[in-house]
This record gives sequence, structure tokens and C-alpha cells, in this order.
Amino acid sequence: MLPWTANEDSRLSFWLRVREFAVPASMIETATVRRRAGDWAGACAAAGVDVDLRLRPVARTHGRELAARIRADLRHLAPDLLRWHMPRIAPHGLLRPGLTIPLARYEVEGHHAPHPLHLVARTAPAWADAGQRISLALWDGSRSGADARRHPHPRPNRRFRLDLHRHLWDARRTDELRIRSGADRPPTGDDRPGSDPEPPAMVPRDRHCDVDRWAAEAEILLHAEGRPARTFAVRLGARQRLLLDLVADSDGLGLPPVLRIAATPTDGSDSALPVLPDAATWVLPDLELLRTGSIEVDRLHPLVASALVSDHAPAGPDRAVDGTRDGAPDHAPDRAGGTRLVECRGDLHRIGFVDGVLAALDHDPAEIHREELLAALTGTPLPCLRAIDMAHRQPDCLTGVRERLHHGDTAGALAVVEDLLGPDATMRGGALRDALRAAAQRRITYGLFRAGLVGPGPDRIHPGGPRPRAHRSHPRHARDD
Repeated sequence: MLPWTANEDSRLSFWLRVREFAVPASMIETATVRRRAGDWAGACAAAGVDVDLRLRPVARTHGRELAARIRADLRHLAPDLLRWHMPRIAPHGLLRPGLTIPLARYEVEGHHAPHPLHLVARTAPAWADAGQRISLALWDGSRSGADARRHPHPRPNRRFRLDLHRHLWDARRTDELRIRSGADRPPTGDDRPGSDPEPPAMVPRDRHCDVDRWAAEAEILLHAEGRPARTFAVRLGARQRLLLDLVADSDGLGLPPVLRIAATPTDGSDSALPVLPDAATWVLPDLELLRTGSIEVDRLHPLVASALVSDHAPAGPDRAVDGTRDGAPDHAPDRAGGTRLVECRGDLHRIGFVDGVLAALDHDPAEIHREELLAALTGTPLPCLRAIDMAHRQPDCLTGVRERLHHGDTAGALAVVEDLLGPDATMRGGALRDALRAAAQRRITYGLFRAGLVGPGPDRIHPGGPRPRAHRSHPRHARDD
């Protein structure tokens, strides 16, 4: 769950940016209120989760008891907490695209259901990830559903799975986070002997792996898989894997099992070994941010904060949502009584809202009209008018607006723009309007993807016939005509 970055500072700044923009406080507050009221569908809507499942067909096909179990899990699903813990990718911290993540597994009896039923969370492919929305569905081992047919990877992912980590989305079990994340253990030192053949010596400390929890997490994994063998794999990077054996106490002293490096199979069967989930491989990012003093506990998700800090009293999801970072505003104009100060012709002039529009307050309308005509004739306008024009086209808060748009917080982005330009402002051409227009276009693309009206990408749509050879699914079979 922890993306690999070049150094400590960039990795921590990555997660700080994610924690600031990815799950807004307003989303947490609304989703929590609706969840506590028993409105799980409303909580999902507030957290940007699309519900692609119906329980009545489940009750008809698999029985009311199974449908009741799924309904109970949905009522305790904290979709904002799920979004908080979803896998993310650099550099912007967006959701890892094209994933199907199992949240719960339900064994089904009967010849009509040869596979277990899974409650899964899906992320859209990268070309259709506008709004960073998550979809919730049931997967029965087939590709018969419309949502499964249009998704590039409908099968639950073995590496990114949360069915063994319900504390990352189930409000009933969030207290487990303290033990499962290692928050109840002091940080381990860096003095690992290089000659030790055990896994802690094989993994550099700067990889930020939670090696001390691997044995316990491996027991959970192997028990869930029902594997008689005690060998499993740990993925540390794109081209780095460890094969480990979980060795039980042979002396009968009641000691916990330990890990040993396993021999690589020569028959190629290592690809079929159970894979330790990403959530169990890495140190929890929130724990590292707290231990390094990079973030205050009140800026964490309330359920995460109360689990990691034993004496923390959850005060509700009331973190600031005014576009601030570490107390500094996203945009930097000086303010005085709701106005902004601009140095104009040797004096400090005010710009502020007039009838819901940003305007120069210390210039009369006739002067402003003359200056606007001068600017239309390629002249140089007043500094006050230049400041207003810059606020419309490329303001200092543009980076924060873009971050919010990337993470799907359209309401937060528009609130920043409205606070800057006024509620009745007309957008002028520039980087700010381009960012808002691009976000709107991406939302249209996502809607087309949800409706099944587009294929692998907007530039690869070939209605009414097969794809050209150059666009086949397997490039090695394509040829240049």
C-alpha cells in the first residue's frame, strides 16, 4: 500500500499530500453521519462510492441468510475509511487504477454456485478515473455482470486485498488497527546484523516493511487460503520478491512461529504461492507520519486516530477544509477585513467583492472603464486590474485547486475558486479555467465508461467493427501495415 519513492522526505511529503487532499473532512463528516443513521447507501454516495449491487437477487439465488450477512457488512462499511486506506500511486497519490479489491468473502452452498461470493471494491482504469470514484459490487467468479465485462480486471486481486484486513473498512473492527499496524510496539532500531539469515536482515530498513508483523500476518493468510504448505511470497517491488517459510515451534515451548528464507521451486510453481497482501507488507503510512511528527493526530481520519493513539478522544471529523496546509493558506494574497491589498501606483489599494465579483475598491468606475479599454488596446492596465486578472487566469491557489480536482473533490475546488473570485464571477481564459474544463471533460469520460459506451480509451473506440491490428490487446501480435 506504500508506493516506493526516492527518499524519506519525498515519501513523507507524498503521504502528507494524500492525507490533505484525498479524503476531505467534509466527506468524512457527511459519510459518518449517514452511516451512523443506518443509511449505508447515502454514506457511499457521500464518499464517492458507486453501488453496483442489489441484494434482492442475492436473496433469491443464494438465500436470505447470505443476503442478511452482506447487508450487515454494508451497514457497517465506512466508505470514507475504505477510501482512506485504498492503494495509491505516485506522484499525485491517486487511487491505483483498474483494481478489484476483495472486501469480504462468503462461502456459498449448492451446485449453482461453484465459486465463493465476494464483496469487492473496484477502481476505474486510468483513462476513466475522473473523480477518483470507487464502485462496490458482488463478484461470483464469472464475467457475466455488466460491471465485470467493462472492467479491465474483474477478478479480485491477490496482492491488494482487504478481506483479511476488515479493520481498514469495517467500523466494527477499527480497534484492531493498533495491533495489526504495530502501533503498540516501539519502533525497531536499524541495527540488523547482515549475517542473520532471517528475513529482517534481508530487507533494508529504508524499505519501510513491517517485517515484525509478517509472521502473524502470514498465519492469517495461510489459514484463509487453507494451504497445508507454509510457504508464501512477499512482493517488495516490481522485480523483487521474497519466498518465505513459516516455521512453527518444534520444541513445544509455545513460541510464535518464525520466518525463514524458502528455496525457490524449480518447477515454476512459485507463481501459485499465496502472496502477503500489500496492507500487511508495509508500515502503515499514518503511523510513520505520527512517529516522525509530520502530521498531527487531529488531521487523521477520526477512526484511525482513535485506534493509533490510545488516549486520543475522537472529536469528530472537523478538520479544517478551508484550503490550508500546516496553517498556511493555499493562496497568498494579503487580506485586511475580507479584502486583499495590492501595491498600486505607490499606494496600497484594496480589491474585494462587489455584488459577488472581485473588483478594485479604490478606483472609480470611470477610471476602471478607461483602464479596461487601454488593456483591450494592448496597453498596460492598473496593478489592481492586473491582480484581478491574474486571480482569474493563474492564481496562487491553482496548485491546491488542481490537487482537489485530481482527487475528485470538486466541491472543495469550487469553494476555493469562489472564495477567491466571488460566487458570481465569470471565468476568464487561463490555466484555472482550463483545469476546471479538463476536470469536467474527465467526468464525462467516466460517465461514458460507467454506461459501457466507451472501450479501453477514448482514442481507441471503433464502433461497428473490430479493432485494427495495430490496436489488438496483445501488441506482440500486432503488425505494421
